[in-house]
Amino acid sequence: MFSVRNLKLEHEQEKNKILSEALETLATEHHELEQSLVKGSPPLSIISEEQFYDAVSDSESEKSLSGFETTAAYSLEDSMDSKDTITSSVSEEKVCGSGESLSNGIKKHRTSLPSPMFSRNDFSIWSILRKCIGMELSKITMPVIFNEPLSFLQRLTEYMEHTYLIHKASSLSSTTERMQCVAAFAVSAVASQWERTGKPFNPLLGETYELIRDDLGFRLLSEQVSHHPPISAFYAEGLNNDFVFHGSIYPKLKFWGKSVEAEPKGTMTLELLEHSEAYTWTNPTCCVHNIIVGKLWIEQYGNVEITNHKTGEKCVLSFKPCGLFGKELHKVEGYIQDKSKKKLCALYGKWTECLYSVDPATFEAYKKNDKKSAEEKKSSKQEPDEMPLPDSESVYVIPGSILLWKITPRPPNSAQMYNFTSFAMALNELDKEMESVIPKTDCRLRPDIRAMENGEIDLASEEKKRLEEKQRTARKNRSKSEEDWKTRWFHQGPNPYTGTQDWLYSGNYWDRNYFNLPDIY
Repeated sequence: MFSVRNLKLEHEQEKNKILSEALETLATEHHELEQSLVKGSPPLSIISEEQFYDAVSDSESEKSLSGFETTAAYSLEDSMDSKDTITSSVSEEKVCGSGESLSNGIKKHRTSLPSPMFSRNDFSIWSILRKCIGMELSKITMPVIFNEPLSFLQRLTEYMEHTYLIHKASSLSSTTERMQCVAAFAVSAVASQWERTGKPFNPLLGETYELIRDDLGFRLLSEQVSHHPPISAFYAEGLNNDFVFHGSIYPKLKFWGKSVEAEPKGTMTLELLEHSEAYTWTNPTCCVHNIIVGKLWIEQYGNVEITNHKTGEKCVLSFKPCGLFGKELHKVEGYIQDKSKKKLCALYGKWTECLYSVDPATFEAYKKNDKKSAEEKKSSKQEPDEMPLPDSESVYVIPGSILLWKITPRPPNSAQMYNFTSFAMALNELDKEMESVIPKTDCRLRPDIRAMENGEIDLASEEKKRLEEKQRTARKNRSKSEEDWKTRWFHQGPNPYTGTQDWLYSGNYWDRNYFNLPDIY
């Protein structure tokens, strides 16, 4: 019996070895072909695994690929505008020195990074993943070349880029119109993830980030509150006391061979204080395709249900998977309904571009007609190898529709700056005045991120390894002394509206009374 079992085991091991070698050959050939096309020179051999000797270690969740999701964290990443002028000045500003002010007294923000990104053409993700077959995804590390110079705490801050939609919601008297703006905010929060295939740095336990934007009317605080699993908590508030937006994010990751899927665990809660209303939702699933070979591309899919806990109204949005022919690529559609499930209005658009509202009957008539014309192109669940091209007409605007949100093109230098939006470009800027105020745990002070932003890739790699080792040592020391980690600015408790476990703001951060902070850098 044991001999039969051993024989089967050897057979499976041999099959796994053959598959691994075949994948490696495919990845190598594909990578070399890309190299020859990019450089116009003979194909180079794949980078040797010795050059990535530090890619896999005993470190745990600090090595996770959680940044691939972002946020809808996740995140938050887009460069768009309202029809109002509240954000229009950002994209028009030139690079400025610290402390410069606009004529109205609001500080300017930088529109470029100190150094452009490094080319990733000489690197293959497969050269790392081939050594990780059978490992938990949370234990895979990536060389710093695959990062972008932001912490995940900064990346999730990109939710706030379109805060004007929250201010607009607060100003409206109709509950349905307020829900439309909240839905537009939830969709816009994930828009900047498009083409952001760089991985944010995983936050260290106790790391914090703050952002005050007088021009956008908010301030935000976030903290890495857990290491196992990695959980990031945030709390934002309007400077005019018109809203509070808070939540915690725990990306649950799955590796599907050709893609990485990040399911965002955690509830988003938006409170419109002037109306005593609270809205909650969870973000869609984010998927990064072509992890082994090909051009990386991102899609969002799944249902997002936004609930108004005061009125019982709900907005149910469907983020469409692209399908075999790419017809549904980036599409979002759904309905706002009252507590008796009567449809009040329909919403449609693309999370990379825009969101419209229209009468439900008009929308359903359009959908019925559109379905007839597309019946010959039935979708398949097969995963496309290459990113499908979007429809040439992009979003067809149904007559009678109202525009809720529209994206603004990214700055001209975005492609050389990790595909950052104008908002993202300013997240890690640091001046002397700020440095004297923020706590020593703020991720602007992280030496590995700062080095990468400055184009010092070797120093960034060294510092990243040093910080991870320091975190491991601190964890072992706490374990020996049976000391529990205590979060500083957030505490666990039930969400006041859903009752689910959440991380709630403890207060007092903005008093600027920082003492006994951990030495994490």
